Amino acid sequence: MAYNRDITDLQCLSIEDLRVLAAQRMDKQTRDYYNEGSDSGSTLAENITAYQKYRIRPRVLRDISAIDTTVNVFGQNSCMPVGAASTAMHCLAHPDGEIATASACKKQDVVMGLSSFATQTLEDVKDAIGDTPMALQLYLFEDRDHSVKLIKRAKAKGYKAVLLTVDTPVLGRRNLEIRNQFTLPKHLRIANFANRVDESSGDSDAKSTYSEAGYYDGEKRVWPRGPIRFHTHAANPTLTWEKDIEWLKEQCHPEMEVWVKGVMTGEDAVLACHYGVDGIIVSNHGGRQLNSSLATIDALPEVVAAVRSQEKRIPVHVDGGIRHGTDVFKALALGADFVWIGRPILWGLAYKGQEGVELALQLIRDEFKLCMGLAGITKVEDIGPDYLAKIDKNGFTARL
Repeated sequence: MAYNRDITDLQCLSIEDLRVLAAQRMDKQTRDYYNEGSDSGSTLAENITAYQKYRIRPRVLRDISAIDTTVNVFGQNSCMPVGAASTAMHCLAHPDGEIATASACKKQDVVMGLSSFATQTLEDVKDAIGDTPMALQLYLFEDRDHSVKLIKRAKAKGYKAVLLTVDTPVLGRRNLEIRNQFTLPKHLRIANFANRVDESSGDSDAKSTYSEAGYYDGEKRVWPRGPIRFHTHAANPTLTWEKDIEWLKEQCHPEMEVWVKGVMTGEDAVLACHYGVDGIIVSNHGGRQLNSSLATIDALPEVVAAVRSQEKRIPVHVDGGIRHGTDVFKALALGADFVWIGRPILWGLAYKGQEGVELALQLIRDEFKLCMGLAGITKVEDIGPDYLAKIDKNGFTARL
C-alpha cells in the first residue's frame, strides 16, 4: 500500500510542519488567538501529550489490500471518521475564511462544524459545502430569541445537527488574548449577527456598538446587552439540563439532531442520555476553558463506559490534541465513534487557503489509513481496545 502522493507538498509532510508554516503567515494577534490555551496552557499541552501514553499493538499476516476508512455520521457516509471542528473567525487566517474551509471539506468529503461566531454566514458556508453534512455549533444565549433565529436559519439550509457548547458558563482566562487586547479587525464581521451592529463597525465607544456582559444585580439576572459579541454573549451561567435541553430539542427536532459539546465525565454522559440528546462530544474547548482539567483522550473512556451502560446508546465523538492519523486510531480504539480536528484546519487555512485545508485533511486521512493497514485492520468498526497498550507512570506497558 503506497502512501498517497497526490497532493503532497514537500515543504509540509506533517501537521507539525503545517503548524510551523502557518505561524510564519499569521500576524501575532491571530497566531496567539488561535494557538493559546487558558492560564498556563497545561491542559492545551496535555491534550496532545496524553496520546503518547498509548501504544498500538499491531497484528500481522492479514490481508489489508482493501482498506475502508468510511463511516456514517449524521446519517450520511463520510470518507473518514474525522471532521473539521467548529472554530471561530476563519477570516483571521485567510480572506476566504469559512468558505475555503467548506470548499475543502466538500472536495475531501469531510463533515464540517461551523461556529456561531464565524466570519461568514451559515448560509454562504452551506452553499460552499453542498451536500456534505454540516453541524452548527451553538451558544445558547440568555436571550433565546437570538439562538432561535440561528436555529431556524440552519434548519432552512439543511444543517444536520446543532452542537450545544456546554463548557462556557463563564469564559476561561486567556492571558495572551488579554495582553494583546484582542479585537476583530474592522474589515471583518461576525457574519451570523451582521444584521446588528458588530465589531466591524464604527467607534467602539459609541453607544450603538457597546456590548455589556450579563450579571447578577443582587436580586435578579440581567441579560447581556448590545451587539452580540463573543466576550459578552457566549458565556451563559444559567444553562441547566432540566431547563434547556428539552427546549432545545423542541426547537431542533426532527430536522436537526441535538448534541452536547463539552462533556468530560461519566456522570454528565449519563445525564445526557437521560435527557435524550442525540450525541456527545468529549471536549475541553481546546484547552481554552478550565486549565488543569483532564485531557480529552483521558476523559473519553469514562464517558464511553457511561454511555454504554445506558439502555439507549448514543454516539460519542471527541476533539482536542489530534495531530496525526495514529491519534485518530487511538481515539477510536478507546471507544470514540468519530473525532474532530480544529487547529490543524486553521493552520492549513493560514498556509494556503482552501488548498492548505485540503492538505491538512489529506495528511490525517493518509496517516490514518496507513495506521489501519500496519495495525492489520481493514474496517473502522474493527478498531478496538485490543489494539492498544497503555504506558503507566513507571514506563511499563500493559494491555487495556
